[in-house]
Amino acid sequence: MSVIDFSFPAEAAHGATIPGSHAGRGRMLPALALAASDLLVLAASAGAAGIALAGTGTGVLLPGLFEIAALVQVGAIAASGGYPGYGFLPEAQLRRATLSWACAGGVATLAALALVPATVQEIAIFWAVFALAGVLQVAAAWVVRAVLASRGAWGEPVVLMGDPDKMAELARELLARRWLGYVPVSDILEARTVLWAGRDMPDPGTLQALSHSGRTVVLTADLPKLELTGLHPAQIGGAAGICLARPQAPTGHAALKRALDLFIAIPAMFVALPVVGLAAILIKCVDPGPAFYVQVREGLNGRRIGVLKLRTMYLDADRMLADLLARDPAARAEWETHFKLRRDPRILPMVGSFLRASSLDELPQLWNVLRGDMSLVGPRPFPEYHLAAMPAAFRARRASVVPGLTGLWQISERSSADLATQQALDDYYIAGRTLWGDLSILLRTFSAVLGRRGAY
Repeated sequence: MSVIDFSFPAEAAHGATIPGSHAGRGRMLPALALAASDLLVLAASAGAAGIALAGTGTGVLLPGLFEIAALVQVGAIAASGGYPGYGFLPEAQLRRATLSWACAGGVATLAALALVPATVQEIAIFWAVFALAGVLQVAAAWVVRAVLASRGAWGEPVVLMGDPDKMAELARELLARRWLGYVPVSDILEARTVLWAGRDMPDPGTLQALSHSGRTVVLTADLPKLELTGLHPAQIGGAAGICLARPQAPTGHAALKRALDLFIAIPAMFVALPVVGLAAILIKCVDPGPAFYVQVREGLNGRRIGVLKLRTMYLDADRMLADLLARDPAARAEWETHFKLRRDPRILPMVGSFLRASSLDELPQLWNVLRGDMSLVGPRPFPEYHLAAMPAAFRARRASVVPGLTGLWQISERSSADLATQQALDDYYIAGRTLWGDLSILLRTFSAVLGRRGAY
């Protein structure tokens, strides 16, 4: 074991890092870019609203209100580590942005009431513009992160230590999820964060040396895959540990989730009606027959539900699939792995392929959401043949939550996921489901659908 400055093994980085010259460095540029993005969006929203109100004579923007909100919002995000926010999951970023937005709006409103004789109309105008700006800020921040990542300016160097196999696995995860902002490098002198991977923990001397060097040390647990997956830190006296709790949603989660479903699904249904109607006409032009079909799937507590979809396959699709799998071993192997085919002869030409790639064939399921059979976000309701390939314990966990129109596996892998990946993503969602996570998944669904990642 060789020693580099802090008495840890130099070979720990072997096979799990990329050269330091390829890693995004520093926090200053990303932090400034994100802060500038928030300020510019807020200024542009206020400016556009001011011009529109002046032109129509319908109201005015109170002077100084948006300036106060901007200072409070950017200050709150910066104080909480949101600029640049490396290591935060998307739902944590969304929660941080929303709370800072609400805090800034509240402070600005109190200032308007205390310092200026603001009317109800003026306060309402401020909140309407500020709400629009908040949505645009979230979208702009994602664009900024993507641009920075494409130019190698997003992320900070981290060094991986511990078990070589676990390090290689962790490095692949980090490189596949560049939005986390952790870029593995081979030089400890470049990194301010050390990730320790593996079952064996570092000895006290190594931990002390790393800590005294001013670096953050993250111990990534290599725990067995238990059904009790609700993990959180625990400390009793001077002893630190990990608490395992059976996953359960927070109090009131179901009611709030249902309210969110209705709040979004009702207007979305009206917007979707013309699209669904046009798609139905095109389907009938390609293949006469019903444009819609209902497939029986498994819902909450194992109850059978009828899931409504636009038809994207020929009417004799089942026979076509059976014939193909009987004569084509490669297609049969692909079907048994993904329960989907990249080149599926059952799909209607043009219209069927487009509807599936864009996920527009799922729009009628907004009716299932309104009925309460489904939620906007949750594990996708699979057909019986798909569920039959899953372990009984996992099926029971899936049946403990309402199935969703979109889910974590759709925005992560979509059709590219095999059974093991689908199970891991569904387990992760079920164990840690929150409203913030649902909102994040909904927003990221648009990106996944527009990019058509893994869709066929």
